[in-house]
Amino acid sequence: MSLQSVAHVNGCYLKPTSVFATKRDFLFLDFVGLGAKRSNRRLLGAGASVLKSVTGFPKQRSWSSSIKSVLDFDRVDHADTQQPSDSKRKVANLEDILAEKGECGVGFIANLDNKGSHQIVEDALTALGCMEHRGGCGADNDSGDGSGLMTSIPWEFFNDWAEKQGISPFDQMHTGVGMVFFPNDEDLMEKAKSIIVNIFNQEGLEVLAWRSVPINAPIVGYYARETMPNIQQVFVRIIKEDDIDDIERELYICRKLIERAVSSETWGNELYFCSLSNRTIVYKGMLRSEVLGKFYFDLQNELYKSPFAIYHRRYSTNTSPRWPLAQPMRLLGHNGEINTIQGNLNWMQSRENSLKSPVWRGRENEIRPFGNPRASDSANLDSAAELFIRSGRTPEEAMMILVPEAYKNHPTLSIKYPEVLDFYNYYKGQMEAWDGPALLLFSDGKTVGACLDRNGLRPARYWRTVDNVVYVASEVGVLPIDDSKVTMKGRLGPGMMITVDLINGQVYENTEVKKRVALSSPYGKWIAENMRKLESASYLSAPTMENETTLRRQQAYGYSSEDVQMVIETMASEGKEPTFCMGDDIPLAVLSQKSHMLYDYFKQRFAQVTNPAIDPLREGLVMSLEVNLGKRGNILEVGPENASQVTLSSPVLNEGELELLFKDPYLKAQTIPTFFDIRKGLDGSLEKTLNKICEAADEAVRNGCQLLVLSDRSDEIEATRPAIPILLAVGAVHQHLIQNGLRMSASIVADTAQCFSTHHFACLIGYGASAVCPYLALETCRQWRLSKKTLNLMRNGKMQMVTIEKAQNNFRKAVNAGLMKILSKMGISLLSSYCGAQIFEIYGLGQDVVDLAFSGSVSKIGGLTFDELARESLSFWVKAFSEDTAKRLENFGFIQMRPGGEYHGNNPEMSKLLHKAVREKRESAYSVYQQHLANRPVNVLRDLFEFKSDRSPIPVGKVESAASIVERFCTGGMSLGAISRETHEAIAIAMNRIGGKSNSGEGGEDPIRWTPLSDVVDGYSPTLPHLKGLQNGDTATSAIKQVASGRFGVTPTFLVNADQIEIKIAQGAKPGEGGQLPGKKVSAYIARLRNSKPGVPLISPPPHHDIYSIEDLAQLIFDLHQINPKAKVSVKLVAEAGIGTVASGVAKGNADVIQISGHDGGTGASPISSIKHAGGPWELGLTETHQTLISNGLRERVILRVDGGFKSGVDVLMAAAMGADEYGFGSVAMIATGCVMARICHTNNCPVGVASQREELRARFPGVPGDLVNYFLYVAEEVRSTLAQLGYEKLDDIIGHTELLRPRDISLVKTQHLDLSYMLSNVGFPKWTSTTIRKQEVHSNGPVLDDIMLSDIEISDAIENEKVVNKTFKIYNVDRAVCGRVAGAVAKKYGDTGFAGQLNITFEGSAGQSFACFLTPGMNIRLIGEANDYVGKGMAGGELVVKPVENTGFVPEEAAIVGNTCLYGATGGQLFVRGKTGERFAVRNSLAQAVVEGTGDHCCEYMTGGCVVVIGKVGRNVAAGMTGGLAYILDDDDTLIPKINKEIVKIQRVVAPVGQMQLKSLIEAHVEKTGSTKGATILKEWDKYLPLFWQLVPPSEEDTPEACAEYEQTATGQVTSVQSA
Repeated sequence: MSLQSVAHVNGCYLKPTSVFATKRDFLFLDFVGLGAKRSNRRLLGAGASVLKSVTGFPKQRSWSSSIKSVLDFDRVDHADTQQPSDSKRKVANLEDILAEKGECGVGFIANLDNKGSHQIVEDALTALGCMEHRGGCGADNDSGDGSGLMTSIPWEFFNDWAEKQGISPFDQMHTGVGMVFFPNDEDLMEKAKSIIVNIFNQEGLEVLAWRSVPINAPIVGYYARETMPNIQQVFVRIIKEDDIDDIERELYICRKLIERAVSSETWGNELYFCSLSNRTIVYKGMLRSEVLGKFYFDLQNELYKSPFAIYHRRYSTNTSPRWPLAQPMRLLGHNGEINTIQGNLNWMQSRENSLKSPVWRGRENEIRPFGNPRASDSANLDSAAELFIRSGRTPEEAMMILVPEAYKNHPTLSIKYPEVLDFYNYYKGQMEAWDGPALLLFSDGKTVGACLDRNGLRPARYWRTVDNVVYVASEVGVLPIDDSKVTMKGRLGPGMMITVDLINGQVYENTEVKKRVALSSPYGKWIAENMRKLESASYLSAPTMENETTLRRQQAYGYSSEDVQMVIETMASEGKEPTFCMGDDIPLAVLSQKSHMLYDYFKQRFAQVTNPAIDPLREGLVMSLEVNLGKRGNILEVGPENASQVTLSSPVLNEGELELLFKDPYLKAQTIPTFFDIRKGLDGSLEKTLNKICEAADEAVRNGCQLLVLSDRSDEIEATRPAIPILLAVGAVHQHLIQNGLRMSASIVADTAQCFSTHHFACLIGYGASAVCPYLALETCRQWRLSKKTLNLMRNGKMQMVTIEKAQNNFRKAVNAGLMKILSKMGISLLSSYCGAQIFEIYGLGQDVVDLAFSGSVSKIGGLTFDELARESLSFWVKAFSEDTAKRLENFGFIQMRPGGEYHGNNPEMSKLLHKAVREKRESAYSVYQQHLANRPVNVLRDLFEFKSDRSPIPVGKVESAASIVERFCTGGMSLGAISRETHEAIAIAMNRIGGKSNSGEGGEDPIRWTPLSDVVDGYSPTLPHLKGLQNGDTATSAIKQVASGRFGVTPTFLVNADQIEIKIAQGAKPGEGGQLPGKKVSAYIARLRNSKPGVPLISPPPHHDIYSIEDLAQLIFDLHQINPKAKVSVKLVAEAGIGTVASGVAKGNADVIQISGHDGGTGASPISSIKHAGGPWELGLTETHQTLISNGLRERVILRVDGGFKSGVDVLMAAAMGADEYGFGSVAMIATGCVMARICHTNNCPVGVASQREELRARFPGVPGDLVNYFLYVAEEVRSTLAQLGYEKLDDIIGHTELLRPRDISLVKTQHLDLSYMLSNVGFPKWTSTTIRKQEVHSNGPVLDDIMLSDIEISDAIENEKVVNKTFKIYNVDRAVCGRVAGAVAKKYGDTGFAGQLNITFEGSAGQSFACFLTPGMNIRLIGEANDYVGKGMAGGELVVKPVENTGFVPEEAAIVGNTCLYGATGGQLFVRGKTGERFAVRNSLAQAVVEGTGDHCCEYMTGGCVVVIGKVGRNVAAGMTGGLAYILDDDDTLIPKINKEIVKIQRVVAPVGQMQLKSLIEAHVEKTGSTKGATILKEWDKYLPLFWQLVPPSEEDTPEACAEYEQTATGQVTSVQSA
């Protein structure tokens, strides 16, 4: 049977297990893991038709060849790391939260007639099996991360069982059923049972029966069996309640009381209720999805009937998933990630005192707590939803409160459904959104529904059939359904919801659901009467202090002249954050000898892999900085009093606005000064004062104050009363109020001098402040504007004219934009959810400080105590009072190197010594360079260690050769565009000479570089005339080719010519953000390589479009292995706490290499605050990754590569001891080729032509490949001599051996309390040596449909000899990235354009993700059926047609027929879709043409070329960031204009004759190829429809014949166009 659907799952190992299918008499193979599995679906009668359609194939597939990729590892022993449960800790701890992350595939099936059937259960299990590739498996490749099913209680089945047991039938109205996981130990189980029975009895419930759930234990994986619980069901009778909601509430109380009763037991976390309800039951476990139905025999029983089923497949990034964390939870199935979970948990806990509702009859205390930091984010969201629903809210209302849509500026809602806006506005001050990408399925047994988060970053498709069944799923094609029976097909867009009311048999789509909920109370009236908007007050128009006084204040509060000139003044003059370049090479604040502000000890966290960053630049419409001040009432009760709050449009206040808040009669604002007294000595004074401040806050709030203003403002500052770091004060008060249950009663505002950069604002808000008044920064703006220097610059036209008010407004604007960016890099869209979410990690503060003010944040290395902090604050304060204080601010040299300032790792002396060593080729010169590095001040964490060995030294001759060591070296991903062609090629040639690897960066590569040079004479080659020092046989190709979110230069040929392909998720200089190439660097050459327009700036989005979750990353890895099965795929991450968990997910996603970058790396241009304040040191990231992978048995699967600030052999050896296999060099490689660290890369004016595109500067480029070769050989020799001294023969012998490191005996200036134990810990070693890991085969995708296509004689002959071939195949949703490998074979042989044959291939069925990715010219692909996400991703040519089968039951042009992010990064070809597409259609399209019949949000985003025609409805935010190409959109009901992002494109009617011809011919082609009725209608009535089309024209296309009516004389061509702002 040619059943080609082979779900590749996370590179797991295959063990064939033959299982007989029940009742079907089919023997079907179930392959575990790599998922070469026959899907059950084939048994539903699909088999026969398949055989007919594909002839000439062997009846049985041979599986053996594909499974060489991954071995089955033994379990690695590691200590059990379970901590005892600690009931005292109040705040959510980031460590607990980071340990659990998950992504998934989900769906539901519901019968509208509320008729129970066994078929629904079977279908749900089948669909679950087709979701296998959306899940993960453990290191034993057999334990799934979890799957489960929620249905209504199958009473008929249970009564049948009861009868056989001699129990009387259950009274359905009054019986609850519990599905319980018990401890496996018999005695403990009996203990647990007695506790349960006692509590039921206390509550007056009668336990009717216990039932041991029959299971098939042998089919469970090894790891899952280790933790498998004893699974029982309990039946209880509720006598005293009749109302169904009261019965559910009673069961909820019982469950909460049982949980509380066992929490003190040592086995407490082994007892878990999957469900306890009168309506629903959950069967779940740590099982792979296709095993679930075989594990629970109940699910196979014909009597098990249900009118609905919710199913869920989990992909946990950890391999120690726990049985209880499988989903569905008790009410929800959640596919996604909650980014704000720490804040959500803290706020839920703060609410515990204020939550009251009459339905609980005074028993609110018994149902606490409402959250558990040790459970997953999904479990916590579930318990919050459960609280609302059990308190009498409907499930839909609970979802709208917890996961609101982006309702601001929403064209449809504001016009048609204002009441829905009122609902959201009412709740936004009550409940912070649980923010993050999520598809949520929910049911309470009466309603089943699904909703999508505000970004729509999870796929959700739905369809309804004539027999009244509704289906919702992450993918289409999970069930064999006859399209002629489908009456409706659609997809959920961002923030949308669909519900099925089982009782009344109704389906409600989005706005109907929301309208019903919103009309339940007069929210609009309550808001109008009680909510107060803070009116903006005007800025002060004159300074309030003398210059002298201002200077003193700036000194006292820790300002440096760089802060004033580079940060505050730039923001005041330009309204945006300053940019800089070349990474962060100063010591961490705790290692520095200079005083730092407290903020510098905090690093912002960012989204990577498990959740997406948001794009604040192009998708800002989902973001908001609004914040509400005042008391938050009891959220369980609705009423007008809850709306009594003040709303601010931004958290940045000026002095006038702060004044207005003081005048508000309801807020009763009180000021608490934040100074500490040192007259009695410094020791203990800071901590004492903080406790006093907390008590004062406590008292104020108890007396009715709703706004606490913490202020360090005073008329005169006193020498003996220094200011407390305001962040410390805010954090301490915030934590204190949470612990005392008062946090909901008041908001905190900081009125402070110590806040001027976006990072400062973010820290204050993240630790609890709702708003900030930066009075000294505003004063600095005013004085700057009035200074002589500024006035002169403005007079001479060297600077834009700004008024004194405008300067302050610019500053606020820059802070707001910076805050949006900081929120978005963690994937958070609302400031109200960021407030108190503590999304930071701490480097260098001791545990006592953290516990008091930043409780729950991670501080891995310990650090300063309160007294040490007090000293640091005092060191700034005294500057304002000493006699000899300078008349101007000191320059600390934190940003730019300066004599007497902070030490910089990349300094002029170091680069001079390095140039001397590599150019003179003298070892003595290199040892001077080594000595310089050895004598530097402590700069990075590894400087705190030294080597120790118990072996005696050996001769250097016995150590492995330098040639073999340099093979482990790589250079950083620097794009051609950021650096010059000369530098890029010189680095590549040098790396190829030594057998290392260079990295293309994200700008593509010139094909001329892929062939070895053979025309070199005297070091010069006509092929690369701009380089010197060449040799014959040199190749300028980059071994590692990078695929980033901008997809610049990514074509099929680029990919097939790579030895390794790197997926760039984050970069060290600005993790969580996209890149940017300034327009002046985009020369004609660069534009050609990137398929864009010269002179137009190129912005790459944050990692977002197809790498926004672990399963999408796994899909992209699959796509790349598909097109180039010989290239290893690497994933580049940046160090942060929790990276080990992320890396486990990436390893399970089948990556071959994981690269960890440190925060200090980065060569490109970035905002200063990103360079300085995001990401962590690689030493911690590498340690965590290496050890987590070992604990999870995954370390052998991946090569670990590390980079960030490497300069010498010592760095290499340190990284090796911490576990790295390969080592990356970035900035230092540029320095070796001639860079002089001028640090002006972002200006295009590099004095030595290293980082400039200007011809005249590039001519000055001094480097030759030989210099870099010399450098790397020196480094390798240094490694050899150190190995010899330590007594080791090869690097393999020290990799991962942390016992070779010991702390150096050095005293740091600031503290002696650093704790380095984490970096010295060791959980064991991999089973293989580093060399074996590095030399293993590329991971395989397993058997795929493309292999069958390529083994077809006719197809292979057509590719080989450029012939024409016609073929038809069946396709299923588990066939992913189909055509990718065929395209790779064509591209490898003919390049992107050289193939003259034709492969005409038709597919029938539902295609899996990435269908027809990377097509090349000559491939004409048709799909009859439907497809999932990423259709035509990266296509470079050919033709792709997607159309539904003939005679559908639905209207094709109204149905969603392909998924999200189709045509992403396409560089050519044509796509015709009869039907609608999902979100983000044609994002970053640079040359392809497409016709579709409707799209979701963000259509044509980041487009740089090509042409898109939409003959149907589009979503919001069309053409955001579209800098090239054209779009034609039909607007037959005048709704298009508000949906267009008018920032760049111009909107006009199609007036140019050439444009009309282009539009018409594309629609004609569309009708001919797809049979579109909509297209045919338009052509028939062309004169009627043509005027209804709008043409979207970016500036670069305005003069083209398609866009310009009078192509010759442009002057008059604009008459008919609609001018857009």
